[in-house]
Formats: sequence, C-alpha cells, structure tokens
Amino acid sequence: MSLYLKQIEQLVALQRVDSEIIAIKKGMEAAPKEVDALREEFAKLQAAKAQIEEKMQYLLEQAKRVDVEITDDSLKIKKSKNKLMMASNTKEYHAMMREMDNMEKLNRMREEERATLEEELTRQRTAEAAINEELQKFEALLKEKADSLQARTEDAQIRLGQLDNERRAAGGNVPPPVLSRYEFIRSRLAAPVIVPVTAGICSGCHISIPPQSFIELQKGTQILSCPNCQRLIYWCEHFQTEEDAAEDTGRDV
Repeated sequence: MSLYLKQIEQLVALQRVDSEIIAIKKGMEAAPKEVDALREEFAKLQAAKAQIEEKMQYLLEQAKRVDVEITDDSLKIKKSKNKLMMASNTKEYHAMMREMDNMEKLNRMREEERATLEEELTRQRTAEAAINEELQKFEALLKEKADSLQARTEDAQIRLGQLDNERRAAGGNVPPPVLSRYEFIRSRLAAPVIVPVTAGICSGCHISIPPQSFIELQKGTQILSCPNCQRLIYWCEHFQTEEDAAEDTGRDV
C-alpha cells in the first residue's frame, strides 16, 4: 500500500472514531432531556392532583355546612310543627304554615345541593384515583429512566475513553501537516471531513470537482481538498471503506 493510500486509510479510521464520539456525545446530551421531560410531566400530574385535593377539600367543607343547615332546619321544622298545634287563631295558624312551607322548601333545596356536592365529590374521587394510578406509572418509569441514564452514562464514559485511545492511535499515523488540515476542517464543518469522489462528484457537497482536480486526484499522489466545500477528498477507486464493501457485496448477491 502506498503512503498516500495509508494516509487515506488512517484519516478514514480517524473519522470513523470521531463520528462515534459525536454520536455518543449527542446521545449523552439527549438522554437527560428525556428524563427532564418525564420529570416535567410528573410535576404536572402532581400539580393536577393538588388541584383535585384542594377542590375535594372545598366540596367536603360545603357538604359539612349543608349538613349542619339541614339538621338545623329539620329541628326548626319540628319545633314549628309543635307550635302549630298551639296556634291561637286561624291567622296565626296560616302564618306558621307559610313559615313551615318556606323552611321545608329551603330544606329540599339544601338536600338537592347536598346531592350535587356528593356527585361532584364522587367525580373528583374518581379523577384522584386515576391520577394516582398515572403518578405511580410515571414514578416507576422515571426511576427506570434515571437508572438507565446512569448506566448509559457510565457505559458512554468508558467507550469515550476507549475511543480517545483509538483516536490517538489513528492520528499518530497521520503526518502532522495532514492531521492539522483534518482538525482545521473538522472544527469548521459538520462531519464528514474526508469523503470519496465518485464519477467526479464530491460526496460531501454533491458538486462536481473541476476536471483538472479530478485528474490529480486519480493520480493518488497527494491528499487534495474539494474546491467547493474544502473537505478532504479521495477517489473511490483508490480506497474502499467497509460501508462501500458491504454495498458492493449487496449488489453482487
């Protein structure tokens, strides 16, 4: 293998390591966001539960108030009935009857209010049971995600350490000037940094390179850059990556 092809091979190996490093770091950035999103949903459920509990407390207080009023009115009606028997004249009798009717009417309204409060309490208790079930599920899922995040983070840190060693090994076989060009481009462009040229087309920017540049590239004597995107380029016929080989194998089947 010529020195040129050896350098291309090392640069592609270096890029493969860098691509995995980028993917791992993106995953490490995304994973906590998943847990944070679950925590936000969990907090919303807790807030909804607090609202339900507050409403239930209010309903219970109102129900207690109505119960007291119903009891008081029942006693008043009972007393009025006793007084009714002692009415001294027709006018007084009818006045007491009207008062009793009003009290009984008011009592019926309070009983209807009590029934309505009980119905609403039943609805709120059902809602509370449902939200408690959701909270239990979210709590379990949140713990699972948090534990998974910790394990994934530890695995990622170990893998990043391995990749760092692999990167130093791959970069150590690349001449400093070429490695400097690679690092310079990597700091300014999104991956990939080194790409193949197929049929005169740069696979990085998908634009044709000038004919003279393509001729120079085919000679395979020096590492060139795409005049358009500035990525490092190599002729696909000179070097075949594992991905290219897999595609060729697939076409041959």
